[in-house]
Amino acid sequence: MPEEPGRKLRRLRERLQLRYRDVEEASQRIAGRHSNDEFLIGLSRLADIENKGTVPSIYRLYSLCAIYGLDFSAALGWYGIELNRLTADAAGLPLGETRPVDFRDTQTAKIEVPEDAGGALDLRQTSYLTRFTQRWGKLPLALLDSLDARHLRYAFVGTDDWTMFPVIPPGSFIQIDESKRRVAKDGWFHEYERPIYFVEHRTGFRCGWCTEKRGFLIVQPHSLSEVQIEMFRYPGEAEVVGQVVGLAMRLDLAKRRRTRS
Repeated sequence: MPEEPGRKLRRLRERLQLRYRDVEEASQRIAGRHSNDEFLIGLSRLADIENKGTVPSIYRLYSLCAIYGLDFSAALGWYGIELNRLTADAAGLPLGETRPVDFRDTQTAKIEVPEDAGGALDLRQTSYLTRFTQRWGKLPLALLDSLDARHLRYAFVGTDDWTMFPVIPPGSFIQIDESKRRVAKDGWFHEYERPIYFVEHRTGFRCGWCTEKRGFLIVQPHSLSEVQIEMFRYPGEAEVVGQVVGLAMRLDLAKRRRTRS
């Protein structure tokens, strides 16, 4: 039977030869430094945490980690919160709207990404999308982040967002290079080479081929998507967040298109 979190915290305190009063006084200093009494751990509260299984608030757990020299993510794991599952849980939500996500600090997290059955997927050359993804696997997010961690962001394409179908099916997980915000005018031979951009506009987010023309940003969907072209005053009504440089797709979600109303 696994040891309860409260007992683990008590063992740490006893190993450091700290009394309840010592922990309370230390937490007072932390609370004062942050100007927030939520960080304060009273004597009775600490006793309840150690002996009655009371779950500490995130502020009190932070204080205990600071006092005991305990890694915060490890302490969360004792209470059943595993930060390395955050990305997978986010990916499993069938939300209809396309949305950006920020996993740049979650270096140990893993995400369901496609492995190429034919070996053609080369992470060193992910400037454009590939249609050869065949099956799902788990890869560390740090691997996807290998191009340039300072400029990469991530996003989930909503399950109701058919704008770039079939190149980017609904439910896809995409990687965005923020250093590539300038809309290219040429340099491609077919649609799978044409840069796709992640755009933030006045009501949400959209992926698409982009064209700048006379003060407007034209976001062009794939011709098979049955989605209308969108135009925004640019700059002003829309912002190019960056170019889509990586893709993990769910092939099964595309089948739902046949049943759409």
